[in-house]
Amino acid sequence: MAGHTRFGFTHFLTRSSTAIGLIFLMILMGCSPLFTAPVALDSNEQAPADGRQGLAIEEECEGLKFEDLFNYDFANFVIDVGDDWAMAEMDASAFVNGSKSAIVRANLDGLFDGLSGGNNTWLSTDEREAVRAIGPKCIGVMDTRLGIREGIPHRGSPDWNNMSFVEDGIELDEVDLVPANHPEERSCQNFGSTNGCKEVPVSVTDDLQILMFLAAGESNNIRFDQLPNSGDSNFTLALNITNMSYAHLEFNFPLKQGLRMVNYSIKDTSTATDGTVTVSENTDLSGPESIYLPDGRLRINQVVTYAASDYPIVRELFIDFTTMAPDTNEAPEWSANAPEDGTVIPMLEQLNLGNEMVTVAGEQTEMWATDESGWGLECTFVESGWSASLDSEGDMIVSKQNTQAASSDAECYVVDPFGAASIDSRNWTFGQVFTSSAILSETGDSIEFTMTPTGLVNELSISAHAHQMNAIGQMRTVTLASDTSTISLPLDGLSPGAVMVMGQAQSSTMLDLDIMLDFGLEKASQPPFISASKNLDGENATWDASGLTFTLEGEVLDPDGEEVTLSLRICGSETNDFLRVGSSWEIDVNIVSCSLQSTPVTAYEIVLTATDESGSITTLSVYVSDPYANDNSDNNDDETPIVGEEESLSAISMMATLSITLLGAAFAGRARKE
Repeated sequence: MAGHTRFGFTHFLTRSSTAIGLIFLMILMGCSPLFTAPVALDSNEQAPADGRQGLAIEEECEGLKFEDLFNYDFANFVIDVGDDWAMAEMDASAFVNGSKSAIVRANLDGLFDGLSGGNNTWLSTDEREAVRAIGPKCIGVMDTRLGIREGIPHRGSPDWNNMSFVEDGIELDEVDLVPANHPEERSCQNFGSTNGCKEVPVSVTDDLQILMFLAAGESNNIRFDQLPNSGDSNFTLALNITNMSYAHLEFNFPLKQGLRMVNYSIKDTSTATDGTVTVSENTDLSGPESIYLPDGRLRINQVVTYAASDYPIVRELFIDFTTMAPDTNEAPEWSANAPEDGTVIPMLEQLNLGNEMVTVAGEQTEMWATDESGWGLECTFVESGWSASLDSEGDMIVSKQNTQAASSDAECYVVDPFGAASIDSRNWTFGQVFTSSAILSETGDSIEFTMTPTGLVNELSISAHAHQMNAIGQMRTVTLASDTSTISLPLDGLSPGAVMVMGQAQSSTMLDLDIMLDFGLEKASQPPFISASKNLDGENATWDASGLTFTLEGEVLDPDGEEVTLSLRICGSETNDFLRVGSSWEIDVNIVSCSLQSTPVTAYEIVLTATDESGSITTLSVYVSDPYANDNSDNNDDETPIVGEEESLSAISMMATLSITLLGAAFAGRARKE
């Protein structure tokens, strides 16, 4: 593989630092018809004066290596090889921390040199969106630096079945490339920026993350030349890990009887100044780890490192596989933690995914047997249509196909990946131990949970509570024997929205059954409570000396404990400038907007609106009298001088003019302050 530095795993690496670079670099590297970033050149080459504007994405991205432009702290790659041995799914995440993140941001901004807002020492949300949009096309033409070849163990640089990326299957995302609400954030200053565009200096050192994963609706984002024997015969997996500073690689192969890793080597190839090539075995790096998942599939884990000082050494990893049985193989054995003969394995129909049910969690099954090569279960059921297996997490999955039987006995053996089975078996009974239903109570403050035993066990104890992701209700317990029983599960402390039933069923003759049931129930939202306080004079408001502003105070609470937003409307204007401390609120209300009313206002109607997170709304109307309003025109007692008609009109006119002038001045002054 020496000399094939872009082997097929470049994307793979690329996903590491490349995930950061690849996704960004390639994306930004001129992957746009409007902009083409400069490409890394040899020392004897010079960049075109026009910055290579307008080149096709394929020309800009093909063969690029992100490790040359981006320096990540850690990357994680997961590759699931498809059952057809021709397609695969790759998920990658790369992490860049501290000062390295500033370098990445500067590199990305520089790639937009020549475009508005590009290479201006600020990285914008517009540039980020360009990365997300263009990235898949750019990555689609990159190398993966990974290859598979069938036959005897291979080394060197043969004609490999290189993996390649599938553009339609690639989706990208990032975390904090442009940190939201950063202290140095500003609106984009460049011409043509989108509405709401934000940018931060490229020098910010907030950690960032780059993600690549399978696009929605797609089945694969990598393809390779299908192995002639689909993994049934020997093959070698090769990876070029040059410049992968620190990464974890995980390969999951399809279920293949007897597939195992038999050998590996890490080769370093260096070229001296006189052209002499030296290939040596690298014994400093740890080798790959081989494990079998509970469903029988083979997984390979490999941690790779490459110090900057090692460049330009080409480092390659080779892993050899076979399906030939090992020379010696011990049969697996049951452990003392395995269920005894006659144990009931409980099931719940509500947990169905089609005709499949998760019956026992992997945390339990992993303690049932031991074998140095890993193990699985092989069960034969009395009832037709029944089967049981372990998934990749070790969860026991029971399937019922075309059968109405509620339970079935089964005989189970422990089997290793090479076909060796335990000497003795276990005989268990699988089936439902109770059926259930649930409704909300008439008051809506509890779940009425009803259970009916099936008779598979004589007696069981069931403990349950109302459950949400971040909250649980009070636990209730009932003993179920032969009759139906109903318990009320309180909803106190839970938020409005979907709610499930969670708990556990126990019996001396069965395994403990963890319960998580979704009956499609939702807790209704209770509207918030809002009140306005009166002052010492018994009034709703306290006026300031100017007569243009008054203060309202009060309390606001939400029975469900949700956050509540407040707004206030007066004379057609709305504000939410409330001062909030705990449940107390206070607001200063300016009446200047009321001066525009056609009829003089002597009492103000204020509408307070409280809205909780679920959208439930409570409104409260508060009336505030204006103590400065002129309401004495009819009070002509003996001590009040009688004013002639003309004089009276003149006085009123002067007062009205003065009032409007003051209100206008106050309004103008407020506008200047704002």
